[in-house]
Amino acid sequence: MTRSRSSRGWLGALPLLAFFTLVFGVPAIVLVAGAFTAQGRLSLANVSQSLQGGYLTAMLGSVRLSAVVAVLGAVLGTFLAYAIVASRSTLLRDAVLTASGVLANFGGVPLAFFWIATLGNSGVVSGLVGLPSGSLYTFWGLVVVYLYFSIPLMVLTMAPALDGLRPQWYEAAANSGATAWHYWRLVALPVLAPAMLGGFVLLFGGAFSAYATANAMVGTVVPLVTLKIASALTGDVLIGYENIALALSLDMVVVAGLVMAIYLPLQRRTSRWLH
Repeated sequence: MTRSRSSRGWLGALPLLAFFTLVFGVPAIVLVAGAFTAQGRLSLANVSQSLQGGYLTAMLGSVRLSAVVAVLGAVLGTFLAYAIVASRSTLLRDAVLTASGVLANFGGVPLAFFWIATLGNSGVVSGLVGLPSGSLYTFWGLVVVYLYFSIPLMVLTMAPALDGLRPQWYEAAANSGATAWHYWRLVALPVLAPAMLGGFVLLFGGAFSAYATANAMVGTVVPLVTLKIASALTGDVLIGYENIALALSLDMVVVAGLVMAIYLPLQRRTSRWLH
């Protein structure tokens, strides 16, 4: 009887497995096969080339940009989330979370146009504040633009986690003679660590994979791996450069995998405190 139910369960999951294989499995196979194929045969040439010269510079540029955005977004977003949770104002909480839900999904060319029209060389505000010409189209200008959707995303990630901190924990710590610093350092922060690191991973991944906003704003001024991939697919005239793009994509997958490898063990170890 148990085996029969298990078999029916697998049959019910077959459409989902088929969809997963089609949407994720086939592209993954094509990606790996293309990355390790050069001139019609297996080769490491594409992967090797993707880790040299301008391609390596672009990869390091994307990692640096993503790390800066993730750190700043995680810190600022956590403080903002704590402010709305600590306020106990339902109206403020609903307003901030609603706005965060909208802004976290605002990106691409519309976001680039918004910032260019506001703080670009001929922007509405740039002349009023005396912003130097071209400052928006730099590495730090791109950081500011990415924070526009990264901070709201961190707020959405951290607000439920901060709600999970039980008042009894602080009371127990205070009754034991612990200060507020001891409580946050030894109790609250270890409990919040999975959510904070998870938010960092989300912000890192969002900035690392973003393309349309950076392409519309900085073009080739700031070297980024996503822009290099687009260039290899559409801008280079030499035959076989599309496989370089696949190799660069594989490099991105490896970087994302390394970040997740740091996050998952810590999540399994400490997330139980919020349940």
